Amino acid sequence: MKHDNNQIDIIEEYKEYLDFERRYSRLTSENYAADVESFLVYANQENYILKQIDVTLIRNYMRKEMERGVSKRSLQRRISSLKNFYNWLLKNEYVDENPFLNIIVPKSDSNLPDFMYVREVEQLFAANMNRDDYLRDRDQAIIELLFASGLRVSELVSLTLQMVDFRKRVMQVIGKRDKERIVPFSMPALKALRNYMDGVRKDLLVKNPNSDDSNYIFLNDRGEKLTTRGVQYILHSIENKTGVYLKLHPHKFRHSFATYLLDNGADLRSIQEMLGHASLATTQIYTHVSMERMKKTYEASFPRAKKQNTD
Repeated sequence: MKHDNNQIDIIEEYKEYLDFERRYSRLTSENYAADVESFLVYANQENYILKQIDVTLIRNYMRKEMERGVSKRSLQRRISSLKNFYNWLLKNEYVDENPFLNIIVPKSDSNLPDFMYVREVEQLFAANMNRDDYLRDRDQAIIELLFASGLRVSELVSLTLQMVDFRKRVMQVIGKRDKERIVPFSMPALKALRNYMDGVRKDLLVKNPNSDDSNYIFLNDRGEKLTTRGVQYILHSIENKTGVYLKLHPHKFRHSFATYLLDNGADLRSIQEMLGHASLATTQIYTHVSMERMKKTYEASFPRAKKQNTD
């Protein structure tokens, strides 16, 4: 579908703005305009007009371009061009908002969050339950809850008895800047928590009977409130005790939680609320994680995925 006449006029006006007001070189102006036109062709094909452009369309466009082999550097330049274009549209009252403001393109694969595949998580859970030491159930509750809720480690260690509704399977979490949110958790996590609460936690409380820490859910082996560093130590200890080495750290569970939700159809806004992100832009990085995951699965499964077409 071609641009309507109004869009053509707007693009021509924007080119004049780049040439005469911004005084860009001819090549720079042409590149900016080409980025805009490329995106608008896609938007028109999807039956969107300028005022209807939203984050979903932009995300789909980015995914499509990356699938075509467009580099992250090129895609970053395009999004920058489109941000500037929409700033100009907004200034000239052609649109009411700039949907590109919160769009982030990772600079390189190293910026993508590290996550675990579900089969790796299940292997870890099964191996940990094969332990025979008395802290097994506490550690199982920690890893089950981290994966099932996406909690930050600081939020995990701050959980009190009053913050968890076991019947409804939800937690009242205090996040960054003391912002409260409600987070659900899974049945396996509930089972693991109950095993811990009804068993080893009672034994740990006996070690420190007069402490104010008794209201916290997770305790260390002295019956004291668990610290963030303590959780990190526990994760390393789990690897050593199980022989399942996944370079565990608390945020890896958080990233795995978000990636799993996205892969199974959850919308970004819901994931943002559960993770407690202040900005949707922070959550959007998981779209790239999911895409990289999809590409790796495809290349590993499809026999000609890495072969050049020589027909």
